[in-house]
Amino acid sequence: MQSVKRNRLLPVLFRSKVPAAQDADFASGDHDPQGHGIPLEGAGRIRLSGKRADPAPSRWSYRLQRWMLTPGIRLGLRIGVPFCLAFAIGSAFLSSEKRRDALNMFVADVRASIQERPEFMVNLMAIDGAGDSLSADIREVVPFDFPTSSFDLDVEQIREIVVGLDPVKSATVRIRPGGILQVDVVERVPVVVWRTREGIEILDETGAHVDDLKARSDRADLPLIVGDAADKSVTEAMALLHAAQPLGKRLRGLARIGERRWDVVLDRGQRIMLPTERPVRALERVLAVNEVQELLERDVAAVDMRLGNRPTIRMTENAIEEWWRIRKASGNGQ
Repeated sequence: MQSVKRNRLLPVLFRSKVPAAQDADFASGDHDPQGHGIPLEGAGRIRLSGKRADPAPSRWSYRLQRWMLTPGIRLGLRIGVPFCLAFAIGSAFLSSEKRRDALNMFVADVRASIQERPEFMVNLMAIDGAGDSLSADIREVVPFDFPTSSFDLDVEQIREIVVGLDPVKSATVRIRPGGILQVDVVERVPVVVWRTREGIEILDETGAHVDDLKARSDRADLPLIVGDAADKSVTEAMALLHAAQPLGKRLRGLARIGERRWDVVLDRGQRIMLPTERPVRALERVLAVNEVQELLERDVAAVDMRLGNRPTIRMTENAIEEWWRIRKASGNGQ
């Protein structure tokens, strides 16, 4: 504030101290031809310049400033230049094979020191929901030796390996606290025995293979199905077996014929030949007739229901011979 007041008082002092003649000379510029300045009483000397400095920048300076303010240049200076410098320094450092090997060894040592800490180690595997034989198979196929680091375990890969076993329907794999690999298994439930040319198998309700059998007597509690591609129609076979429950112990099994229809096989060599369409309904019709007339208790070799509008009964050879004997005895035989 004092400097501002001093500047305001300066013209007043000049008017009061400088004579009129000197004012005229100052205005004309002839008072100090050498340019040394105008002497002032108590204020020193004011220097006069022949050319005033232009505060505006030059054209090239202006263009340089505008170019430096463009977003691309600013981004390049802020990010591009440091990145290029870092890339050049890193490339120069990694150009030596010894330095690369040393860096890889350092990274491997740091990684191993972290992964092999006790809190990251898995010491054993627990299996729930599986029998003894299946548990042994799971432990055999899991390709890891314990203890091992949890970073080396691929839980999804282990689950796929376990599910790939025939007796396993589904499985979940997780790492429990305490370093335990937990495997929860849902086993397939066998429902039928399938006899093929290659051997005997047990299947679940979807027709998936569960296990192989050495003899039919090993699973005498399960019904038997035979025939090519019978495993693809296990659902339909189970429906027929459920409908055939009134037959009791007379039922021997189901035979797949031509990969398109079923025959119900009974004891004494009897067969119920079912159609391709709606076989359960056709079987129920035969069982209804058998309940009323005891059809299957007679000398019947087969009941053919393939033509729904014209069921056919085929007698046994003994029954046919007896029938002919009776006709001849009655005089009606020709």
